[in-house]
Amino acid sequence: MDQPPAQPDQVRRFIFENRPVRGHWVSLEAAWRELRAHTQYPAAVTQLLGEAVAASVLLAASLKFRGTLTFQLQGDGAVSLLVAQCTHDFRLRAVARCDTSAVNSLAAQSRAVRFRQLVGTDGRITVTVEAEERSLRYQGVVPLSGATLAESLEAYFASSEQLPTRVRLAADERYGAGLLVQKLPDAHGGETEEVAAAWEAAQQGIARLEGGELLSASVETLLAHGFPGHDLRLFNGAPVRFECRCSQGRVAGLLRALGAEEVREVLQEQGVVTVTCEFCHRPYRFSARDVDALFEDASGSETIH
Repeated sequence: MDQPPAQPDQVRRFIFENRPVRGHWVSLEAAWRELRAHTQYPAAVTQLLGEAVAASVLLAASLKFRGTLTFQLQGDGAVSLLVAQCTHDFRLRAVARCDTSAVNSLAAQSRAVRFRQLVGTDGRITVTVEAEERSLRYQGVVPLSGATLAESLEAYFASSEQLPTRVRLAADERYGAGLLVQKLPDAHGGETEEVAAAWEAAQQGIARLEGGELLSASVETLLAHGFPGHDLRLFNGAPVRFECRCSQGRVAGLLRALGAEEVREVLQEQGVVTVTCEFCHRPYRFSARDVDALFEDASGSETIH
């Protein structure tokens, strides 16, 4: 795309005024780029991972919690595992495990066929929320269903949250984006014609939006195009950023826990000790001088969680 998306790296909430219908929108640029700074996925896997990252933000935005939400996809296709994590304040990290040769051998197919080739026919989506309050933990598991990741996410909401939900997801090498609308329980009980009409309009509106538009347009433009004539309220956005839990200090603590003898054996064999984060693939390298410094003061070790 020639133009960057407006207001990137934000998540924003909107509502249909006086109707039990709400939505969330997310746009990613720098966070999406930084997340993949130390790895290279095939294009099809990049797209799927980007959609999963956007989905994790939409999920986190739709829930009230303090902690970490993990969106995990497991299948028997070319992509065996995909994990995207988002905290309550929208700090992201993600990783995919795939058979690169199998992905590259996939023929050009429709989006639905390609999705099933990537994830397989037997898989599941697991959403885990680990909240800080009193160590609460929630997990929902649903079979992979539908012809896209968005349809699978809709099935999750219908099964685990009992909320009618429609989702649009899009991603490429540069950007990731998502839009979600939900029908909430009517506080007055029952469903009026006005509520039914508003929800029908929300479903038709989100279906009207194309992936390219989702990646490039501002949220105001998307809402105006998708839901013309409806009274919507758009709330201020919250920043979304990449942040992995790995650090030089954590890796140093891991090496100290392994012990000087084992670490020095690796150093002797390879000339340098390299530890790569399993999530962001950032390499941490320790030279002979670094290893000597690690074990000079054992009291400087830290506990790894």
